[in-house]
Amino acid sequence: MEEILSKLNEIATQKFGAEYAEARAQKLNKAMLTLKEGRVEAAKQGIEKGVALRVLVNGAWGFASVGSFNAESLMSAMADACRMAKIASKRLKTRIKLADTKTVVDHVQLKPKKDPAEVQMEEKIKTTLTVNKAIIEYDQRIKSCTIDYMDLTGTSCFINSEGTCIKQDKLYVWARITAAAMLNGVFTFSREEIGSTEGYELFDNMLETISEKVAKRAVEQLSAKQPKGGKFPVVLGPNVVGVFVHEAFGHLAEADLALAGGVLADNLGKKIGSDLVTFYDDGTVNGAFGSYKYDDEGVPAQKTLLIKDGVVTGLMHNRETAQKFNAEPTGNARAEDFRVEPIIRMRNTYMAPRDYTFEELLEDIAFGYYFKSFRGGQANLDGTFQVGIQEAYEIINGELGAAVRNASISGSTLETLFKVDAVGKDFELAPGRCGKGQTAFVCDGGPHIRIREVLVGGNT
Repeated sequence: MEEILSKLNEIATQKFGAEYAEARAQKLNKAMLTLKEGRVEAAKQGIEKGVALRVLVNGAWGFASVGSFNAESLMSAMADACRMAKIASKRLKTRIKLADTKTVVDHVQLKPKKDPAEVQMEEKIKTTLTVNKAIIEYDQRIKSCTIDYMDLTGTSCFINSEGTCIKQDKLYVWARITAAAMLNGVFTFSREEIGSTEGYELFDNMLETISEKVAKRAVEQLSAKQPKGGKFPVVLGPNVVGVFVHEAFGHLAEADLALAGGVLADNLGKKIGSDLVTFYDDGTVNGAFGSYKYDDEGVPAQKTLLIKDGVVTGLMHNRETAQKFNAEPTGNARAEDFRVEPIIRMRNTYMAPRDYTFEELLEDIAFGYYFKSFRGGQANLDGTFQVGIQEAYEIINGELGAAVRNASISGSTLETLFKVDAVGKDFELAPGRCGKGQTAFVCDGGPHIRIREVLVGGNT
């Protein structure tokens, strides 16, 4: 395969005059499974293989993909990519240039304790059915339970015209468990995800604990009250901190979105949060769902500092945006599969811990809220955000009080970061899947934190 990919790049540079060319091949085994109320609704597995071809001709990108390894089809697709780039270059005002990066030759091999590709579908179904049954039988008020499972294993091969040649094993295992409960017209929802780049042993170690957590939350929220609407001090759990870092700040720190009008483009080097705020995007966390050794441009993953002590220190880059910002590539270029071009994506994005205990975060709050687990979130390029909460509690005189349901927080990211006045010493990462036209596997998280005031959605 390496010989064919190298030949494709030679054709692009020598025959069509491309200043840069790359070929990215993949062969992946994928298994997916969905269970609902003890029934298998979908179960499928198969092989996805193909090649992505990208070229830079006269300062413009051209891209093509082929769902096979047929040499003749690949040669034709490479010619098409070069022609498209030439056409696009005629309308280009500013030529695209790429930041320099070191040439890499490497073979990244993974040796999981339990390879999901070697686990039969029957065993995967049996495991998820056991979890499904345990949740449904946890309490008669639980009315539904859905489990989605996915694993992905295989190898990718990346070769560019600069001499980089990387073969990289891929391994992802993931599951999402959801439950719904109902009583007297009150409906509650509970969800957890688990995911890893290590092996199938993740499910042996975590599924029972996660299933009880999901079921217990759904039932407890039935007796929860509605929150008061208004501005209050809050303590956020690592799960909520993670989605806030990801949604409210992380997307703004992706250099392509910063160039598209995001608020961080004009705030590099400026203070946008309290001295307690330090954020990273890190592709090197062992076993985390957003970790890998090289991105889809052949750039090594790294630990990228985004904010230090409240000051914006950097953005997440691919080679194109790094050149525009006169920065170094950060290894954030990722493609969902061979069908699409790599774009800037987060990896494991988190807030750094400090030195408060959980009890110390609560003790100065006369009345406020502890938001433990998120339901969903979104953010806009102008820096505004909203995060829904699926598990929450009142804080009264420094102690946890009654459970609260259907809460949310919203506001301006920059204003909120200045109001962070205490940061915990604990730390957790949670897996997820991020959508940005493509799906990327990520983690986010951090410690517990306290915000002295944030807008809480609820009853007025």
